[in-house]
Amino acid sequence: MRAVIQRVSRSAVVVDGVTVGKIGRGLNVLLGVGQEDTLEDVSYMANKIVNLRIFPDEEGKMNRSLLEIGGEVLVISQFTLYGDARKGRRPSFILAGDPENANILYQKLIEEIKTYGVSVGEGIFQTDMKVSIENDGPVTILLDSKKAF
Repeated sequence: MRAVIQRVSRSAVVVDGVTVGKIGRGLNVLLGVGQEDTLEDVSYMANKIVNLRIFPDEEGKMNRSLLEIGGEVLVISQFTLYGDARKGRRPSFILAGDPENANILYQKLIEEIKTYGVSVGEGIFQTDMKVSIENDGPVTILLDSKKAF
């Protein structure tokens, strides 16, 4: 799994003119699921997302996690995180997971984040979405579960 995690003041996702997910202070997570991802990747990502110490403490240092600040998460599926543009001009998405399995793992990640007591907003899998992000910092972190093992 790959994720682009952004610390936000607020974030929202709109599908067909309707807001389907929105959060206040917390993390916007753009999530790509790869062909070889499993439930182990889901657990790794959920744990990292809620425990990353990227929120400021009393001294302004990035030393607090989402759990510590009581923040929210907005998770949006984005298969293009598996785009490979090293050759030619059109990215290849051959490493992206098949939609059926990717959706299952996407939903499992949302469920697992909720087990930490975190409020989770979400996009709608395989739809054209408009995402608004008020990046706080800005702080942006890239995670890849396969680089962790």
